[in-house]
Amino acid sequence: MSLSRPLASLSLDLDNQWTYLKVHGDPGWETFPSYLDVLVPRVLESLERRELRITFFVVGQDAALEKNNKCLRMIGAAGHRIGNHSFSHEPWFHRYDMGQTESEISLAEEHINKVVGQRPIGFRGPGYSFSETTLEVLERRGYIYDASTLPTYFGPLARLYYLSHSNLTGRERRQRSQLFGSFTDGFRPLSAHRWRSGKGLLEIPVTTMPVLRAPIHLSYLLFLSRLSCRMALSYFRLALRLCDAFGIAPSLLLHPLDFLGADDDVGLDFFPAMQLSAKQKSEFLSEVLKIFCDRFSVTSLEDYAGTISREACRSAIEACHRPPFPAHK
Repeated sequence: MSLSRPLASLSLDLDNQWTYLKVHGDPGWETFPSYLDVLVPRVLESLERRELRITFFVVGQDAALEKNNKCLRMIGAAGHRIGNHSFSHEPWFHRYDMGQTESEISLAEEHINKVVGQRPIGFRGPGYSFSETTLEVLERRGYIYDASTLPTYFGPLARLYYLSHSNLTGRERRQRSQLFGSFTDGFRPLSAHRWRSGKGLLEIPVTTMPVLRAPIHLSYLLFLSRLSCRMALSYFRLALRLCDAFGIAPSLLLHPLDFLGADDDVGLDFFPAMQLSAKQKSEFLSEVLKIFCDRFSVTSLEDYAGTISREACRSAIEACHRPPFPAHK
C-alpha cells in the first residue's frame, strides 16, 4: 500500500444500551434495550462524510437478537469491517476459564457471521479485558489480531470514577475489581506487536499519549471538552505529534455515546460528557476526525493488520536476498 501520509486506524466498540446498564449494575438490562436504530445511521452518516471505512466491534448478544439485524447489516453493507466483542460483554472476561472464553468468542462469531456475513478475524475484550487464555483461543480459532490492550496508568482512576457513580453490590464490585486494568498497564507497548516472541497473534493497542500514557480516545476528549473544546483539541494534536515523533501509528477508538447526547434520552447520565447535546458532540467529533484524517491515512484494523503483515513479509524476503557479507570491490 502506497501512502502519502502515515498509517492510522479507527474502530468503534458497538456497546449497546443494555451493556452500559449491565456493567453499571442498573436494572432493566435483561430485556436488552437498544439504541442501535438511532445510533447506527448517525454513525454511518458521519463516517461517510469523510469516506472512512472502519472496524465495528459487535457484541454477539446483539447479533443474536432479530430486532438488531437490520442495523448490523447496514454496517456491513456500507463497507465496514466487523470485529468480535464477546457474546455477553462482561468486563470481567479475563476471569473466564478456557471453556467459558471459547464459548463467548465462538458464539459471538457464529451470530455475527450469520447476520452480517463476515467471520470476524479481530477481537477486542469488553472493558479492555485481556488474558493469556483469550490469546490461546483466538490463535486456535485463526484470528489475525487482538485489540484489547489500553496502555495507560489511568485505569485505576477510571475505575474509581465508574464505581463511585454506580449502584453495584459488594459481589458485583469484586467482579469489576480490575475494570479498566491496573497501573502496570501503562508499561505495555504502544505500537502494534506480536505475542509469544514475535510469532503469535498481532496486538493492536488502543493508542494513548506517548510518554504520559494518558487516554486520547474520543470519550476522554469529550470529557475534556466540557472544560474547553480548544484545550481538548490542542491535547489531541499534541498526542498525534508525539505519535509521529515516536513512530507510532495511532489506533483511535470511538464509542456509541460519543454520538448520543442528553437530548437522545437514553438514560445513561452517569457516563462522562452525557450532559452535552448530540449536536455539540457531533461538532466536536467532526473537528477530531478532521485533525486525524488530515494527518494520517485512516483505515480499518483489518486493513492495518494486513499492511503490517505485508511489510513484515517484504522485509523477510529482502533479508533472504541480502548478501551475507559486503561484496569486495
